[in-house]
Amino acid sequence: MRVVMLGSGASAGVPLIGGPDGRGDWGACNPNEPRNRRTRAAITIEGEDGRRLLVDTPPDLHSQLLACAIPRVDAILFTHAHADHIAGLDEVRILNRIAGRPLPACAAAPVFAELARRFDYAFRPWQGPGFFRPVLETRAVVPGETVEMAGLAVRFFDQDHGFVRTLGLRIGSFAYSTDVLGLDDAAFAALAGVDTWIVGCYQRFGPHVTHAHLDKVLGWVARLAPRRTILTHMGTDMDWAWLARHLPPGVEAGYDGMVMITH
Repeated sequence: MRVVMLGSGASAGVPLIGGPDGRGDWGACNPNEPRNRRTRAAITIEGEDGRRLLVDTPPDLHSQLLACAIPRVDAILFTHAHADHIAGLDEVRILNRIAGRPLPACAAAPVFAELARRFDYAFRPWQGPGFFRPVLETRAVVPGETVEMAGLAVRFFDQDHGFVRTLGLRIGSFAYSTDVLGLDDAAFAALAGVDTWIVGCYQRFGPHVTHAHLDKVLGWVARLAPRRTILTHMGTDMDWAWLARHLPPGVEAGYDGMVMITH
């Protein structure tokens, strides 16, 4: 599989809007390091047959797909309904045009309910022939279920995100856990034996109310022992060079445009 990290940033991106000169608040991140410039978190997963699964539709989706040279997607998975993971949904209408059909989409049932409230036009019956709005063929899923999406067998597991739940996913030896504060025994069972794990890590120091911090993630890594762990959904204190110097072997910071080949 070919996994592309479209975006590696937290809900407000890096840099934040503002800053002393209006060009952004970088926090502890060095603005001269390109890998510190982070759009909102999303990935694509391409199987051996060339079909692609898009995980989340962040507000930066248009620029992300162009920057990462992603010509089309074949299915969409929504991990949860927070704005930084769904606000780019309208861009799906162009993906519909490229595919020439409605796109299958999976999410938990409450997520689809929230999407339908915010983007009701995407859930109306499609008459065709053109696509002037996004059109989805929805399938509600639950943790523990395995569903074929874009030719990939996707296993879902539950994650604690503080005030809501999110879906983690496992495909073969690869797993993706964005927006996670806690993992239960069922989630650890789903992650057992994982080789490559992309996991959300919002900040270096101290606990956060909705996201894992670095020490917590490193504790999970010690328990699971994946060959490779890649951090995503990072905030403004997660400087790329600092992380490169301090992370243990096998753990690294992701960055926008990063490509991983996994199985």
